[in-house]
Amino acid sequence: MEPLARLARHAYRIRRFALRMGEVQGQGYIGQALGLADVLATAYCHALNLRPEQPEWPGRDRFLLSHGHYAIALYAALLEAGVLPEAELETYGSDDSRLPMSGMATYTPGMEMSGGSLGQGLPIAVGIALGLRMQGNPAFVYNSMSDGELDEGSTWEAAMSAAHHKLGNLIVLVDINRQQADGNSHDVLGFEPLADKWASFGWHVQRIDGNHLASVVSAFDQARALTQPVPRVILLDTLMGKGVPFLETREKNHFIRVEPDEWQEAIRVLDTAYHQGAAQ
Repeated sequence: MEPLARLARHAYRIRRFALRMGEVQGQGYIGQALGLADVLATAYCHALNLRPEQPEWPGRDRFLLSHGHYAIALYAALLEAGVLPEAELETYGSDDSRLPMSGMATYTPGMEMSGGSLGQGLPIAVGIALGLRMQGNPAFVYNSMSDGELDEGSTWEAAMSAAHHKLGNLIVLVDINRQQADGNSHDVLGFEPLADKWASFGWHVQRIDGNHLASVVSAFDQARALTQPVPRVILLDTLMGKGVPFLETREKNHFIRVEPDEWQEAIRVLDTAYHQGAAQ
């Protein structure tokens, strides 16, 4: 199987895992999981240096989920990467589950931080990246964050610190899906021109279509290969609900409640589109 075809299959399976977990609870941050699946497939099945059977391996690349409400998306990626067993999927959001609805490092193997209080991930990532460099550990630190976190002052303080300390081992992924709990991200607090802002803070910047797999792979490869001692950011324009048209077109996708019969319909639509595309 060609590399992009292989990653497309991983992205499809991540979306499918997320939908199956959503069905367990009947609701969840499914729009974000579907939108970020191509990015997570690239991260966990192409870019990150990991040992699935050894989640605490010191040499691993760290992937921080700052936006903890995206946990269902990360669980799906950890399932696909072999860090978590597929049988555990059915426990999502249940009492005593290792898969709580918001990401918690104390519960889940492969979850590097307890996220959800927006604006905390990048400061933590800066500290980890600085610490790894002081130890002589060549691992990369990835910080995945939402466009809503661009509203937080701590994000920009951390951005300044990362550039000041020349953290070339730090890669930030910003999911620009343009939705927040309070409405359209631009209406809550405008953040454009975003690429120019990050560049002015001393970062290497790429802005791409986060649902175009070849572009995502190229951006990850470029960020890792860069030789200049500067932090790197990939700005990812994504579509909430990607892969399931009747979810893509919902006016509000920040937190989705899906009717019982719609879960299986969503999976059917996803399966059909993937298999038709794979057959072409």
